[in-house]
Amino acid sequence: MQKTALTPYAHLPRSHHDRHVLTSTVDVFGAAHWLLTERAPQPGGDVLPFDTLVVSVQPDGDVELTELSAVRARWPHLDRLPDGRFVAAASRARRYEDANQVQIFDALGRETLSFSVGDAIEHLLVDEAGHIWVGHFDENPAGIRRWNATGRLVWTSDDAHIPDLFDCYALNVSGTTAWACPYTDFPLVEIRPNRPDQPVTVRANSVRGAKAVAVHGGRVAFYGGYGEERDRLAHGELTETSVEPKEVGLLSLPDGPAPGRRRVVSRGSRIYVQAEPFSAWGVFDLSS
Repeated sequence: MQKTALTPYAHLPRSHHDRHVLTSTVDVFGAAHWLLTERAPQPGGDVLPFDTLVVSVQPDGDVELTELSAVRARWPHLDRLPDGRFVAAASRARRYEDANQVQIFDALGRETLSFSVGDAIEHLLVDEAGHIWVGHFDENPAGIRRWNATGRLVWTSDDAHIPDLFDCYALNVSGTTAWACPYTDFPLVEIRPNRPDQPVTVRANSVRGAKAVAVHGGRVAFYGGYGEERDRLAHGELTETSVEPKEVGLLSLPDGPAPGRRRVVSRGSRIYVQAEPFSAWGVFDLSS
């Protein structure tokens, strides 16, 4: 089975390796961001809110530091809006976290707005227009939704005729388009809200359990799966109604081993992978 190695992409500067990585992501413009705290959060034992540091590494290697004041989520999702503001969101909306679940921070790290997008966030990704895409896991039947940066719901999968959308396993947001691969049947769902004639296209797909998806032209790649297929990289070609399977291989770290515990972010033709200790991102690019 062919093995494909990730290409090194972005590294957390060594001067910040003494801090705990609370979460990390790669935004729609290719900048990598790390949300850092002095120590790892302890369930039920921390005083909320707390201050954090965002270390941003631009595609050209420039480093930016932003201190976020009074973050309320112990295990947040993070992304950056096109105007430089940051979005931090708690994956669970419970009790006091509900109305304040999503926090918007200005370029100086001050909270300017908060709102709720619903419990059970699996993915949170910002697009080039500044909309916030949220894919939920199976404890929230909301599926996939798109919000603007003021907390207004602007698109929902409720009437999109996506079959058996119980858990958004994979979500890819690039430009203003989203691609998803939801449980239980794992179709490849193309979402273009700005296209009035056909905003959603659903393609049958035989690849099960993928956690990330990359799309380029008429080709697609799925990363991850169940059990022994957790490092699988499955390729396919798009038709009008289905994904036709092609070769299947493995995706590894740049130096050869399997990633183990990891984070993944899907953006257009790219799948970004960050393995423990979460200080570096590697990338697979389907367009290469």
